[in-house]
Amino acid sequence: MTKFWSCLLFVIILLFTSKVASYKILALFPHIAKSHFVMGEALMKGLADRGHQVFVVSHFPQDYPVPNYTDISLVGSMRNAVEDTPLENVGNGDIMMNVNMLASLAVEICEKILSFPSVQKLIKSEDKFDLIITELFNTDCMLGFVHKFNAPFIAIGTSVMMPWGNIRFGNPENPSYIPHHFAPHSDRMSFSERLVNAVYQKGVQWAYHFLMDMPSQRIARRYFGDSLPPLAEIARNTSLLLLNTHFSMNQPRPFVPQIVEVGGLHLPLPEPLPEDIKEFLDNSEHGAIYFSLGSIVKTDTLAADKRDAFLQAFSDLPQRVIWKWEADTIPGKPPNVKVAKWLPQVDVLRHPNVKVFLTHGGLMGTIEAVHSGVPMVGIPLFGDQEVNIHSYISEGFAVKLHFDSISKESILQALRTVLHDPRYRENAVRISRAFNDRPISPLDTAIFWTEYVVRHGGAPHLRSAARDLSWYQYLLLDVSAVLLLAVIFTSIATFFVTKTIIRFALQCRLSQKKKNH
Repeated sequence: MTKFWSCLLFVIILLFTSKVASYKILALFPHIAKSHFVMGEALMKGLADRGHQVFVVSHFPQDYPVPNYTDISLVGSMRNAVEDTPLENVGNGDIMMNVNMLASLAVEICEKILSFPSVQKLIKSEDKFDLIITELFNTDCMLGFVHKFNAPFIAIGTSVMMPWGNIRFGNPENPSYIPHHFAPHSDRMSFSERLVNAVYQKGVQWAYHFLMDMPSQRIARRYFGDSLPPLAEIARNTSLLLLNTHFSMNQPRPFVPQIVEVGGLHLPLPEPLPEDIKEFLDNSEHGAIYFSLGSIVKTDTLAADKRDAFLQAFSDLPQRVIWKWEADTIPGKPPNVKVAKWLPQVDVLRHPNVKVFLTHGGLMGTIEAVHSGVPMVGIPLFGDQEVNIHSYISEGFAVKLHFDSISKESILQALRTVLHDPRYRENAVRISRAFNDRPISPLDTAIFWTEYVVRHGGAPHLRSAARDLSWYQYLLLDVSAVLLLAVIFTSIATFFVTKTIIRFALQCRLSQKKKNH
């Protein structure tokens, strides 16, 4: 018996004293929108909790010290231009508006962040890092740090795959069934939709090169020196992409081993709701509707006619409505509506009385709704919100409300459709079960692959040879051209040989006839 307890004690000591190798990790999150940080923040806290030393460049320093987590603050470096833009100027932007907005934002971020004192200090430092993490979005100028510190790097994608993302991994991007980032399509497209989708795909890639890649290169060389190689070349050496999607809700897509889906990585453990919100939802006899247009735009900039349309529609419903509204008051608020500047969104959506999520369709919020099995009414405004909502419509747990046609009647029709047709709730619950059914949590998956990249020296064995092919080689145009020429040559040769044989046969026949006569 003594021997047994001695062995057990020895095993326990081993378990508690064993340590994971500690890595020094630099994370760069230059975007000022909170939705672009929450995924990275969750990953960095998870890595810090594992004992790694993480240094995080962001606009959102921690309120309280976190062990192994060092902030490099960007507070004061720039303002949120989109947040200051009235909703009327943001809603329903076309593809060129989206591209131009991203391009101007890319230039502003690169200029203001790379010149900011805390970042300048990092550029001039002689630190060494085992790994660099940054976002795959529109700021490849941050890849200058990869060259400076000569470290492997991982990208995280906070949205569905960016239009210029697949090419750097050699990942398939067939426009016949993979909807473009900015397109209002699902994976089931008509001929005209496939035509538009294909044009979008190639057009936006060219626009990215001229409007974002080239300006970012010029800015990055100014701060990192003329020896900086092309950013596109650095990008092609990305070791891994952690993508905030999941096939259950974003529809199946082919991914090379370098791309790992970790949708829901940011989801926190359940927390108690504030008492006033809990009481409001608990007492919602007919259920509740949660209304939020995300963290980037402010709903208090909504035009008065649209604001009043929402309030009038809500007043006609028996359900209670909880609305994320950034101003102190809202004129004409009916008694069944509660507004707040900030809401614990994940825990609100987890409440069993929440029946519908009225949303702009951003990926973070819709992941939270899918996680909780809540159907949606989507009002896409810009970016990937169109393709997100159309994916959910095709799965039967969302309807779309067009921003430019918002009226009391259209709002009521959309909400009543989702509230009164049980199929929307049933489909939301079905997708939720598929989304949550995983052998390992998204956070643990992301941590494993992050450590894997460092353990294996950047994991070059994950990389597809497709990323090194030119476009005509990737599309087999050279092979097709040779085969086409071979077919043409063979056809021509066959024609002339056949013609010669026929001519010879006719001549022989004529000669034979002459001899007979």
